[in-house]
Amino acid sequence: MPGPITPRNIAELFRDAAERFGDSPGFASRKKDGSFSFTGFRELHERAVCVATGLIDCGVEAREHVGLLADNRLEWILCDGAVQLCGAADVPRGTDVTECEIRYILEHAETRIVFVENAATLDRLRRSGAGGLRTVIVMDPAFAGAEGTLRLAEVEARGRELRAQGDRRVETRMAAIQPGDLFTLIYTSGTTGTPKGVQLTHANMVSQVCNLPFSLANGDGRALSILPIWHSYERVFAMICMSWGICTYYTTLRHIAEDLRTVRPTVMASAPRLWESLYQKIFANVEKAPPPRRALFNLAYRSAVRVKRAHRFFLGQQLDVAGRSLPQSLALAALHLASLAIYLIPYRVLDHSVLKKLRAVVGGEFLGTISGGGALQPHVDEFFNFIGIPVLEGYGLTETAPVLAVRTWKSLVIGTVGPLYPETEIRIIDLNTGDVLYPNPRRPHGGRGLRGEIHAKGPQIMVGYYKDPEGTARVLKDGWLNTGDIGLMTFNGCLKIVGRSKDTIVLLSGENVEPLPIENRLTQSALIDQCMVVGQDQKFLGALVVPHLDAFRTAGLAADSVAALEENSVARSMVDAEIRRLVAAETGFKAFERIVAWRFVPKPFEVADELTATLKLRRHIVTDKYAPLIAAMFA
Repeated sequence: MPGPITPRNIAELFRDAAERFGDSPGFASRKKDGSFSFTGFRELHERAVCVATGLIDCGVEAREHVGLLADNRLEWILCDGAVQLCGAADVPRGTDVTECEIRYILEHAETRIVFVENAATLDRLRRSGAGGLRTVIVMDPAFAGAEGTLRLAEVEARGRELRAQGDRRVETRMAAIQPGDLFTLIYTSGTTGTPKGVQLTHANMVSQVCNLPFSLANGDGRALSILPIWHSYERVFAMICMSWGICTYYTTLRHIAEDLRTVRPTVMASAPRLWESLYQKIFANVEKAPPPRRALFNLAYRSAVRVKRAHRFFLGQQLDVAGRSLPQSLALAALHLASLAIYLIPYRVLDHSVLKKLRAVVGGEFLGTISGGGALQPHVDEFFNFIGIPVLEGYGLTETAPVLAVRTWKSLVIGTVGPLYPETEIRIIDLNTGDVLYPNPRRPHGGRGLRGEIHAKGPQIMVGYYKDPEGTARVLKDGWLNTGDIGLMTFNGCLKIVGRSKDTIVLLSGENVEPLPIENRLTQSALIDQCMVVGQDQKFLGALVVPHLDAFRTAGLAADSVAALEENSVARSMVDAEIRRLVAAETGFKAFERIVAWRFVPKPFEVADELTATLKLRRHIVTDKYAPLIAAMFA
């Protein structure tokens, strides 16, 4: 079986996929009845060449910035391909972008031409007052047209007409693309304020496509596309799928459950929230099941845990952050052999009769998912990997195009983000002294197990922030990018993320607290849907809690709103008990890491408000929005 395409630039990827995979289905658009219409690799390329020719005819210059405001759909990849084929660079963002962000991004990027998804996005663009625009192109085939706009179909038709007349400017533009040319200008969603324009080159993206450290199904794979396509993670995943000839099915959160069953995907990129939601639904159904079925599930899962942990230990895939002596390893080996002797037969029987039904939730042909954009909660991570749904968690930033590390099927160490991506280097830096902790031959075990700030170097590192030399200099020096994340290298060669230096809470006592492990632990409670730990410059920690109303109803409490819960002393006592149970000495937390006070927040954290598009907390937004609530907590 031939390997994937290895292009020199991303424009070539579109051309080479057309040549290699021809009329094989490459992209699937969901219709209203739930079925899909297919577009082949060759057809997409031919259409993209026509659109690119139309863009050149509209005056798009090589290396110009072209705006792209749309969500996941066939027309997105069509327009993206067209921009690449005419030697330009796109400036993408989803339709949830605010009017202020539209104006800032398009003006800062100096865009003259912009694609918008539909009439609603066009209206938002116009209300933004963004200046400097010359041409607006609307993607939606149902768009009837409006003054001052072009329809995508019109641009494509003009390009096709020019091609028929012998226009070959696209081929000339492609031949002139250099590895260091800008591929895209992605504005970060702003967890800490004003968006920054991350400059990623063709070389950055090609390194991600060509260095994939594991194989995917070639030609007969199916991928679901659900994460924001403008984000570097989903975008790289889409390009990797193209390089392998995998058909990408565009879906939404609303239809994901149905499409998992009908598409029967072999692979998908995902965010932790998807698996957390699925985990909660599974356990809610278990709780409602009759006692015999509930007992059978518990036995099946307990057997899977014991067998899979033993299996991972003997494969060297058990998390090891401290290093084990020979006696410790022998003791663990004996323990796991005993587990296999007791649980292997029950596991094999119950895996087929119980756990196989759970795997059917993702279609039954799932090779695995690559989860990114945030940390998987440990209990969710373990659950899906133990029941046979492989989750390959990865790690990276927009500034790293984005992958720095990712688990593979051979290095699936739960609790880590896997080995480093090929050609990638990292340093673990002491936050107090600036010393290199890892790799450092002068330290025991070369510095493995020592935690510090992660600095990275490799072919995927951005050029810098657009028109922001000061911001670039703060994070990028001598090719090393300061990620701002805190992590360590395990003894089995995997990277573990433990927090973020910018998120670190410093208490009045001087203790440094990483909020993420505490938040992950708290959301293990069925009663707590989301939360954020607070306490900067305070004597103790507090938490803002988004309650899970359905869980309270299941527990027998009438809870139609958060306000009703606040008035219910039983509900507050239940949350108190959960917080004390989950964040305690028995669960590995120090005294200063425990939550002393907490408050309900009136509504869930939402994308484009308290959350980024990849579901990371915008802590400064939450802190500002709930300042009075936080102040009352510490009064």
